[in-house]
Amino acid sequence: MKLSIIVPVYNMAADNKLTWCLDSLVNQTIEDYEIIAVDDCSTDESLEILKDYEGRYPDKFRAVHSEVNHHQGGAKNIGLKMAKGDWIGFIDADDWIVPDYYERMIGRAESTGADIVGCDYSLVHEHTYEVGKEIIANSSDDQVGELTHDAKASLIMDGGSLCVKIFRRSTIIENEMWFPEDIFYEDNAVGNSYMLTAKRFEYIKEPLYYYYQHGDSTVHTFSETRCNDRLASARIMVKEAERMGIMEEFHDEIEYKYTLLFYINTLFTYMPCVKPTKVSYVKAMTEEILQTFPNFRNNHYYQERTTAEEKKLIDMACSSTVKFMAYYKLLWGYRNLRKKISK
Repeated sequence: MKLSIIVPVYNMAADNKLTWCLDSLVNQTIEDYEIIAVDDCSTDESLEILKDYEGRYPDKFRAVHSEVNHHQGGAKNIGLKMAKGDWIGFIDADDWIVPDYYERMIGRAESTGADIVGCDYSLVHEHTYEVGKEIIANSSDDQVGELTHDAKASLIMDGGSLCVKIFRRSTIIENEMWFPEDIFYEDNAVGNSYMLTAKRFEYIKEPLYYYYQHGDSTVHTFSETRCNDRLASARIMVKEAERMGIMEEFHDEIEYKYTLLFYINTLFTYMPCVKPTKVSYVKAMTEEILQTFPNFRNNHYYQERTTAEEKKLIDMACSSTVKFMAYYKLLWGYRNLRKKISK
């Protein structure tokens, strides 16, 4: 079999989100493929929808029910263990793709000998095939072709989403690149492993994937639990780098990606979005990054990519958690007041 498409599903029945995704999959122009849709203990009608598609497309659609909710990582692992295709594609159950998406992606792989092929994507707020805000997934041309050290370093820094790529299944299985379960942000944890095991990367500079923007998506839902998942994902990312033997070669890249995921993104999500904020939480997070990477603020990527204001706030947090939190709340309150006045 040429291709296996893995779809983790959890409560996506409403507003035609799931059916819009699945319709784009069953109507792909490529031949010889399977869709493995894994229901992760949905409490809505998602499983019934999957069974309906399985009944209508028995030659290509497999509806699977997980007895335990292990989040997207667990659902993806179930799909990987069942997959028979030479190529693997992942898609979120609320997104969709153009009809010739996989035909073009695999065609590019076969014509170039690539192990991974990616493309751009479009941010949309409604179900449509009109291109919305186009996102360039891999902006650096030096990432394309045979993967040298510099190309791999670039992919660590700006590799793009796993959903807008296809991968050789043999590489995933041989390197035991399973997703962490029971947390969100599972792609962040193992994304480097998926990218760096390839020998050649190719890229189609067109938005072939539609990324649906709505209030229930992971990136728009914040809580202390989600912040904890980011921390866990970052820890796993470092362990993965050690397991794959790439920690020394790509120390600076991994240190910065850890800093971004574990600290910068989490800190500046936690402070404005989680109520109430806890001094103990911010202090523990700060102490852990200083223990894991004591010199993270000297990293040249940190120096280049972190804004002056973020550096100022992070320096303050590393010096005194209490002073940082008091200053941040005053700053946030002042900005909110200015917004109200300007309206």
